[in-house]
Amino acid sequence: QVQLVESGGGLVQAGDSLRLSCVVSGRTFNSYAMAWFRQAPGNEREFVAALKWSGTSTYYADQVKGRFTISREGATTYLQMNSLKPEDTGVYYCATESGRQRNKPSREPQAYDAWGQGTQVTVSS
Repeated sequence: QVQLVESGGGLVQAGDSLRLSCVVSGRTFNSYAMAWFRQAPGNEREFVAALKWSGTSTYYADQVKGRFTISREGATTYLQMNSLKPEDTGVYYCATESGRQRNKPSREPQAYDAWGQGTQVTVSS
């Protein structure tokens, strides 16, 4: 059974930084892409960042490019978030893609079959 456990959310001010962590168990972590999504109240879940299964390529939503960094150390995937803005507020979810060793991670939530419980990030202005 695949399990993802997230941590690191919190309440910060605009311009601050946070680092989210996601520990994966029950799946060979270096054979599947990892991604972070977020969801604000009243909005659909949206793609934030993804890491190719090999760890060699990263992908970002335009809204976070240059501010967020996705990385992996062993079974833990991180999302370093710098220069946070109020519009970054939401529940952040990590997810692992269903397809093994795909060439490029998907940006669609439907392509991911295992999710963490979510961690709240609130950025005040």
